Amino acid sequence: MLDLGRLRALHAVAVHGSVAAAATALGYTPSAVSQQITKLERETRTTLLERRGRGVALTDEAKHLAGTAEELLAIVERAETTLEERRGQPTGRLTIAAFPSAARGLMPGVLAELARLHPTLDARLTEVDPHLSVDLVARGMTDLAVAHDWDIAPLPAPDGVEQAHLGDDLCDLLVPEGHPLASLVSVRREDLAGQRWICQPPGTVCHDWLIRTLRATGSEPDLVHQAEENHTQLALVAAGLGIAVMPRLGRGALPEGVREVPLTPVPRRRLYALWREGAARRPSIAATVAALRSAVA
Repeated sequence: MLDLGRLRALHAVAVHGSVAAAATALGYTPSAVSQQITKLERETRTTLLERRGRGVALTDEAKHLAGTAEELLAIVERAETTLEERRGQPTGRLTIAAFPSAARGLMPGVLAELARLHPTLDARLTEVDPHLSVDLVARGMTDLAVAHDWDIAPLPAPDGVEQAHLGDDLCDLLVPEGHPLASLVSVRREDLAGQRWICQPPGTVCHDWLIRTLRATGSEPDLVHQAEENHTQLALVAAGLGIAVMPRLGRGALPEGVREVPLTPVPRRRLYALWREGAARRPSIAATVAALRSAVA
C-alpha cells in the first residue's frame, strides 16, 4: 500500500515546482522531502524525479501519480472535515497561506488569538505571493489563504473555492521630508505626473496598479527603483530617492524623513479569506475567518 505522507510530498513537489518550495509549504526540510520521494521510488520501483540543471523535474509516471495523490488527499480532507464538524470545535492542523504584508501585519495577532481560544487547534502559517495562494487552496495544498486584490485586478475565485471579504487596506502616498508634496493636505492622482517612483517589481499587483492608475491620468510613470520589501522602499523614500504608494497593513511606523500624504480618492486593497468549497463546515475555518475579520476591523 502506498504511503500517504510520501504521496503528499510528491504532490507538493508537483504543485510548487521544486523540492525546496515543497518543503517550505509542508513545513519540512528539503532533505526530509527528498527522503520521502526516495522511499516512494523504492516503494513503487519507479523513477519519479530527474535532475534538470540545478533543479528536478517530474517524470511522466510521477505526474500521473501526483494526480492520483491529489484525489486521495481530497478524500482524506473530506474525512477530516466530517470528523472536525462532528466534534463541533476547532481542532487538528490548519494550514494558512498569507501574502507578505498580511503575514507580517495581521497574522501574528490572529494566530496568537486562535492559540488562546482554541488550544487544540494547530494553525500553521506560510508566507505566499497572493498570485499563488488561490491555486494552492484550489489544489488542496493549503486549507485557507489570506489574499488581496485591487479594483483593476479582481481576485479570481476558481470553481470549488469560496471566499469572504475581510475588509479593506487603505494606501497612502509616502514622500521624503521636504518634498513639494509633503506639506499638502491631500494629493490628487492627476498631480503625480513627473514624479520619480519607487515601487514593487513587474508582475506584482501593486506594480500593475501603479502603472495603470497613472497612465489613466495621462502620465507615464518614471520607475527609478523597484524593490519587493516595503521596508526597502521606505528606506529609499527616506533617502530622498523618490516617492511611493504603500498600503498600511504591515507597514509599521514610518522612518524618520518620510511623510504620509493622503491621496484623493484613497487607493485601497480588498482583503479576502479563501477556502475550498464545503470546508466552511470545519469549525477551524469558521474560527479563523472570524479572527481575521476581527483583526482587520
